[in-house]
Amino acid sequence: MQLLSNFIVVGLFTAIQFVRAADPAHSDQPVVSPAQAIARLKEGNSRFTAGNAQHPHESSYENADMIFLGMTAEQAAKRRAELTKNQHPFATIVSCSDSRVPPEIVFDQGLGDLFVVRVAGNVIDDHSLGSVEYSVDHLAVRLIVVLGHQRCGAVKAAKETLAAKTTAPGHIESLVKAIRPAVEATINGDLETTIEANVKNVVRALRSSTPILKPKVDSGEVRVIGGYYSLDTGAVTFRDDK
Repeated sequence: MQLLSNFIVVGLFTAIQFVRAADPAHSDQPVVSPAQAIARLKEGNSRFTAGNAQHPHESSYENADMIFLGMTAEQAAKRRAELTKNQHPFATIVSCSDSRVPPEIVFDQGLGDLFVVRVAGNVIDDHSLGSVEYSVDHLAVRLIVVLGHQRCGAVKAAKETLAAKTTAPGHIESLVKAIRPAVEATINGDLETTIEANVKNVVRALRSSTPILKPKVDSGEVRVIGGYYSLDTGAVTFRDDK
């Protein structure tokens, strides 16, 4: 009987530990509010555009001069060790796959800082939506940024394909279909107008997504905003259109 009681106690303890591990409320890190997250992204992007990147949570050296930036090798190893146990990203970035727009570099962030979902044209499907939901539901992320960018090739291809009344090769056509609503809504606009319309469409889709995101957005717990990256300047402009 005693053995059975011990077994039940151990089982209950294990169950509680599992729930706490999966519940952001029991995280050992404070939840970063949407306003705080936006401020950190703006500060990081300002450092990036000014050429004063600090490379937080990563170690690096400045070319031949060997001027140290970021963390020491010992600090970097400690950071990696911390991240083997858990992660606490402060923002989720839904970004285009374009090699010129890596979110961690654009916002001057490092390991464990951002939860990034990347696909050409910064569109979403069930897999990417599930990834975003995971970041909110399990990692306590409170800010989602849909990051479009200047001269987006995916949006340009969608405009050209639809204008020519043809189809794109292979699975690229799936991207054209996802971007199509923005193209049709800006039929007389230029490429940049369509890029911004596409960002707005994805923002709206995330805000209205059930069952996880919409209730949190409606209550103000989670914020979903758009962003536009300038290839010319490196600056990100944030947009919180309703």
